[in-house]
Amino acid sequence: MSEPLLRATGVIKRFGGFQALGGVDIDVSAGEIVGLIGPNGSGKTTLINVISGLLSEDAGEISVDGQRLSGMPAHRRASRGINRTFQVPKPFASLTVRQNLEVAVHGDGPAPDLDALLDRLELAPHAARLAGELTSVQQKLLDLARALATAPRVLLVDELACGLNPTELERIAATLRGLAESGMGLVVVEHLMPFIDRITHRVVVMNAGRVIFGGSLREAVRHPEVVEVFLGAPEHVL
Repeated sequence: MSEPLLRATGVIKRFGGFQALGGVDIDVSAGEIVGLIGPNGSGKTTLINVISGLLSEDAGEISVDGQRLSGMPAHRRASRGINRTFQVPKPFASLTVRQNLEVAVHGDGPAPDLDALLDRLELAPHAARLAGELTSVQQKLLDLARALATAPRVLLVDELACGLNPTELERIAATLRGLAESGMGLVVVEHLMPFIDRITHRVVVMNAGRVIFGGSLREAVRHPEVVEVFLGAPEHVL
């Protein structure tokens, strides 16, 4: 891999006296999918929230393509090429699917082809429907479409696969792989290990606000600390 597209170094986040992130380092190269895994409460979503600017970091450096993002709010980070999906989608329920994408588009760059994006995620038949009328799976796809409408260079994906059936999982896996093949860098937070194994180039494992392992998933399931805190016996994972 080339020089990292996304680089986060020494990221610390505190909530009062509780340190949720204790100096986390993570990097992602263009065209790479990194799985971010770990037990509940390990700091995965907090890290995504900090990198995306939803939460401000207390210390550390975050950059995309060499541009420092530390201290920037979420909308400015999005304009610098980083966007994210949410574990629980948050569409504008009273707007149509297409209007949700139109609201997401901003900046001075070329306007994205929203029709192609809707078609790619199989939302075209629902373009005129109110977002609040969509199923939970369709809202997840809309959330992904809204993030992609800003043409990010780095995409942070927070448990998109949860609740999807096998056919939907394969479609999403193909979509994420296609994004990476186009040169995008992705961080995917997920609990479904077969899905992570299918799409990622490597994984970063977190526990108690710190990184305890980085490497392939097959190596992770044999790492003693990873097995102890999260994965269990390797034969139960893959």
